[in-house]
Amino acid sequence: MFNVLIDSSVWLDLAEDQKQTRLLSVIEDLIKDGLLNLIVPSTVIIEFRKNRNRVAKASAKSLSTHFQLVKDAIRKADGDSKRKDLVLSHLSDVDHRIPIVGGAAEVTLERIDKILAAATVIKESDAIKVRAADRALHRKAPCHHENKNSMADAMLIETYFECVRAASGRQRFAFVTHNKHDFSLMNGNQKLPHADLAASFSRIKSMYFINLAECLRRIDSMRVTHLMWEQEWSQEPRGLTEMLKAMDTLTQQIWYNRHMNRAYLIEKGKIKVVDRATWEKGKRDNQHEIIDEIWKGAHKAARATEKRLGKDNVGPWTDFEWGMLNGKLSALRWMLGEDWDELYT
Repeated sequence: MFNVLIDSSVWLDLAEDQKQTRLLSVIEDLIKDGLLNLIVPSTVIIEFRKNRNRVAKASAKSLSTHFQLVKDAIRKADGDSKRKDLVLSHLSDVDHRIPIVGGAAEVTLERIDKILAAATVIKESDAIKVRAADRALHRKAPCHHENKNSMADAMLIETYFECVRAASGRQRFAFVTHNKHDFSLMNGNQKLPHADLAASFSRIKSMYFINLAECLRRIDSMRVTHLMWEQEWSQEPRGLTEMLKAMDTLTQQIWYNRHMNRAYLIEKGKIKVVDRATWEKGKRDNQHEIIDEIWKGAHKAARATEKRLGKDNVGPWTDFEWGMLNGKLSALRWMLGEDWDELYT
């Protein structure tokens, strides 16, 4: 059993950096199988929740203002107009993807919150607070910087040391942080703890890490390698141009299918083709009549659709395929701001 204290800086970086997010699955599996026990001081919970909204907003925040400045500069610059249009189109795609990518951070933060909530939270004892205050008083790491209040970090490391001292048996411990400025060796190998902390770490019982993946590999290298390999791929959000193109194709396919259904109903006599005068004088029943000039235009549009998409891409469709087409169109329109089930063509 490894007892691991993961600093709040690491948890927050897991949400900010998608490349690190896959490590959450490793942590969840190791906890589930009893190979990892989290040491969670109350300071970690406080820091994580204090910064959670900041991370979520920073990840989801659109860079539209910056992109607009770049776009304006490109429009004003001399050069080939086609190339400029290509660059502007690419910038629009990237700008569209940012909020989609950022939204994933909120999901990751929610997973982390659940992991921390399931752990036993350790409240700092008076003894821990006294030892932390002593570090601050004598300018010992992590309180060795001038004009910086590092009491929270001091209580964090003292909570970890207290857990190590209180352990019985052959338990192993690890402290993981990205805060190298306060905890790592100064002017040396940052993978090593600061000289003021080094005596309480070792190569076997109590280890120091500035890389979460390295820590997890020490717990179960085969499992971590396998899980990391499984999740090595990542889905890249599609650009706005690609989504609009797909939506246009689906709209044409669905319109064409409706056109062919109407042609079938006309052939069977269930819909009549009438001239405009007859239409104007009659009940104007869209369900059972269609004006001849409109029907002629629809025929022309259908031929153009066949040419544009290719005859293999205009049906006929099975009931399942027809449902998939409508579902795809509805989903794309929802992604771009419309309500569900908007299937007009």
